[in-house]
Amino acid sequence: MNVIARIKTDFPTKFGIPRQSGLIEELKGTVIFETKYRNPDALRGLEGFSHIWLIWKIETSASSDWSPTVRPPKLGGNTRVGVFASRSPFRPNPLGLSCVKLEKIEETENYGTVLIVSGADPMDGTQIVDIKPYVPYADCHTDATGGFAKDSTAPKLNVECTQELLSALPEEKRNALIRVLELDPRPAYQDDEQRIYGFGFAGFEVKFTVSDNTLYVKEIIKSKN
Repeated sequence: MNVIARIKTDFPTKFGIPRQSGLIEELKGTVIFETKYRNPDALRGLEGFSHIWLIWKIETSASSDWSPTVRPPKLGGNTRVGVFASRSPFRPNPLGLSCVKLEKIEETENYGTVLIVSGADPMDGTQIVDIKPYVPYADCHTDATGGFAKDSTAPKLNVECTQELLSALPEEKRNALIRVLELDPRPAYQDDEQRIYGFGFAGFEVKFTVSDNTLYVKEIIKSKN
């Protein structure tokens, strides 16, 4: 498959990324096309759609081998289901699928036409192999059932973060970070109240602990990289 674009997001690593696309609209991304595909004609008509599908390459799988069962975070990381009944990144073919909101199509000096999207869940630099419009009459099924993933997107954790710490972030990034933390970015199998967790976000390192259903932000500092 040809890589047609890469997406720029606030997450340099997998840790901290929401487990599904569209959960946090405050999370912005920029789809930057590869030189060969920087032809505005390829996007003709896309401006009429509010949402698009991104099909992308998963580059975080630890092994080329595959397992018929996986442990989805939705079930606490302890119960196994079939790989094809999950959205686990550990799949026979490393492809991800994200439905994101198309905020605007923008002309830039350095990258030609780019797409500004919200609710994106790929890691920064992820390779995009295709883009398709979201078509409501075909893609929206109001009678659909969600199996073990039918739970709502309600916050899981209370977040305590001082204004002093939060002020280290650019203002437009603050709400997005709080919502990421509310959804509990920890792996499902980790629940150590003594552990200090950390992940990169928007050029900063965010460190926190979790105790009694409350997440305490300990540090937000500029990344060294």
